[in-house]
Amino acid sequence: MTTQAMLGDNTYTLERFPLDQKNRSLQAWDSGDEYLINYVNEHHSECRSLLIINDSFGALACAFNTLTVCSVNDSYISHQAAAYNLQANNLSTAQFSQLDSLSALPAEVDLVLIKVPRNVGFLQFQLSELSAVLPEGTPVIAAGKTKDIHNSTIKAFSHYLGETKTSLAVKKSRLILSQASGHYIATEFPVRWPLEGTEFTITNHANVFSRDSLDIGARFFFNYLPQTSKVRDIVDLGCGNGVVGLMVLSRCPNARLTFVDESYMAVESARLNIADNLSEQYDNCQFIENDCLTGFTPNSVDVVLCNPPFHQAQAVTDHIAWQMFKQAKETLKVGGELRIIGNRHLDYHDKLKRMFGNCKLVGSNKKFVVLSATKNS
Repeated sequence: MTTQAMLGDNTYTLERFPLDQKNRSLQAWDSGDEYLINYVNEHHSECRSLLIINDSFGALACAFNTLTVCSVNDSYISHQAAAYNLQANNLSTAQFSQLDSLSALPAEVDLVLIKVPRNVGFLQFQLSELSAVLPEGTPVIAAGKTKDIHNSTIKAFSHYLGETKTSLAVKKSRLILSQASGHYIATEFPVRWPLEGTEFTITNHANVFSRDSLDIGARFFFNYLPQTSKVRDIVDLGCGNGVVGLMVLSRCPNARLTFVDESYMAVESARLNIADNLSEQYDNCQFIENDCLTGFTPNSVDVVLCNPPFHQAQAVTDHIAWQMFKQAKETLKVGGELRIIGNRHLDYHDKLKRMFGNCKLVGSNKKFVVLSATKNS
């Protein structure tokens, strides 16, 4: 993996997180970062304070480390990466702060930089939050891959902020140049919808997968969830809005559930969904933002349930699934079970069999498989 990044006039060593990922071809910055840095250095050299949004691995935080920087992200892993890369490059953190995606944004900044997220609803939420705090005329500059910047993207900036234009493409990336109008434009998030076949109502923050309805994978997984009156320690790993854990709690009244996700919005959605729908079991739950199961006590859990992601930021990769499986095995008690759902083509069966020494097919349809692996030693 390339780690030497020439950003502006300086070279930095930038690591992509998690550090032990197997796919070493991925790097911690892209041409959008380079374009933003060069543009700011050329056109906003007087800038002293920056609000940076969606800086995946801290490339922008490192490049602008001499300024007062507030970095906002929905990813726990991104927060860890930025802190690590600043320290690894011996850069001061005296003027650097980080906020999660649900925190109030600072208003007194000279300039806002955004890496455009894939999730359109999440972008709308972020632009709405900016419209609530930025004084009129505050410049906002966003970067993204040319193929990911559509007319709808430009319309979102125009709607929530004001006059917007785009730059020429450089290295397949493009800038969006906008400025705050000083007027707050509200958005619909979080959204609420009834969970089919139940009396539950689901709350979804903007950056949570399948935000408007139950996704087809979770719907299929519901058919193969644990159901027992025994006391069990269960982890909903990569919990999203927590619907899987919610259904498990409804079927396992004595279970202790831990909801884990790297997304602050996902964990908060899960927390709200338990509080709103099964408040009597809320005290038996934990809600944790984390890098998978890093730091969890070994041999402490009876069941890990998981729907592994196969992408990180803009990259398609299976390293997060590998990490989830490996850490699940470490965290499970002997005799404990990892139960997952995944797309048929991802060949998780082979991965689990190699790692656990066993794997059985619990259920399948044309699109998904539900697999179970047991920790035998």
